[in-house]
Amino acid sequence: MAAVTSSRPYHVIIFGATGFTGQFVVEEVARTAAEGPGGAPLKWAVAGRSRQRLEDVLGRAAGRLSMPELRTDIEIIVADVSIEESLAIMCQQGLVILNCVGPYRFYGEPVVKACVENGAHYLDICGEPQFLERMQLEYHTKALDRGVYVIGSCGFDSVPADLGVLYTQRQFKGTLTAVESFLKISSGPEGFSGHDATWQSAVYGFADSGSLRQLRKKFGHTPLPVVGAKVKKRGFMFFSREIEQYAIPFMGSDPSVVKRTQRFLYEEQQQSPVQYSAYVGVGGLFSVVKLFCSGLLFWFMVKFSLGRKLLTMFPSFFSFGMFSKSGPTTKQIEDTCFSLTFFGEGYSESTDPSQGRPNAKICTQVVGAEPGYVVTVSTLVQAAVTLLDELVKFFCLFCVSAFYKTSLIDRLQNHSVKFSVRHCE
Repeated sequence: MAAVTSSRPYHVIIFGATGFTGQFVVEEVARTAAEGPGGAPLKWAVAGRSRQRLEDVLGRAAGRLSMPELRTDIEIIVADVSIEESLAIMCQQGLVILNCVGPYRFYGEPVVKACVENGAHYLDICGEPQFLERMQLEYHTKALDRGVYVIGSCGFDSVPADLGVLYTQRQFKGTLTAVESFLKISSGPEGFSGHDATWQSAVYGFADSGSLRQLRKKFGHTPLPVVGAKVKKRGFMFFSREIEQYAIPFMGSDPSVVKRTQRFLYEEQQQSPVQYSAYVGVGGLFSVVKLFCSGLLFWFMVKFSLGRKLLTMFPSFFSFGMFSKSGPTTKQIEDTCFSLTFFGEGYSESTDPSQGRPNAKICTQVVGAEPGYVVTVSTLVQAAVTLLDELVKFFCLFCVSAFYKTSLIDRLQNHSVKFSVRHCE
């Protein structure tokens, strides 16, 4: 168990607490502060550029949660990504930094650097593969030398997917060789919406996808071995009988994160790697037409600086209302939920994977509340508490597989995210 000291007085510091997602993280930490390491209260602080705005965030949280003590008892730390010294001072005061400042490709590295240099563990909710993999390439050795964990994608991207595959592996009786996941997001009459920061990350991520391919070459990885039958990739758009709607490949960080975990388990734990493909449901024919039109426009515009500027200036218009500068309403958040269903195949305990086709199947599911601002903050906070409470059980520095042998899945079962085995049809 990690303990606070007079020189490092906080278990957790929320950096970017005034941001749209950061405000939800503040409320979640306040709600779960009694569940600190070893059952002790969690000692925490908030950090950001403006003391006044941080005071306002704490004031709103105090009112919403009926916790007036938040206005007076929570320390405020002024820190700015452009001022290295301020980040160092912040990192020297906390055991774990929760970085909520994005897009991470622009603002993330100074925080990672400050954490590694000043001995604070780092968690974020990044869904940007290029940032995640570049940080691993550039800071792995330094973090290892200092015993610092730098774990990205601790939100909806990509805890449900990565832990969902690990959960499926554990439940399968035999050798699991392949998993396909299908994401469904259900919303109420007001629909589903995301915040502008997520839209910006997507715009700049797609625009710079060529750099990601070049970055991956620097790792020098050899391809993971294919155990059993090779799974054929689905098309760009297809009707999924699994979820009874049209689906497309999932464009977020889940495939990247899961593949990094499977590589770690294969190379460091000598476990058989699992082939993984991720898809997301898009609905019926009308949704397909709308997606096709918006997708073509998006792909064209991200190639040019003027196009990217227009996309980021008018997110609601170009995303057909899916993203906005104001973010989702409270009603939209309350009425939205998700299900992530995993369809796995492999070989039973008595079967050699090198002989013939897979002969066993499994279906598991991860379900939860609204993914972006309920599940994301819950998984981030529970990841931090797990890190504080079970540090000796951690394995990998730079991916969600760090939680491989911890109780994070059990903790999430009590916090908005449920894992279960389903009947295979």
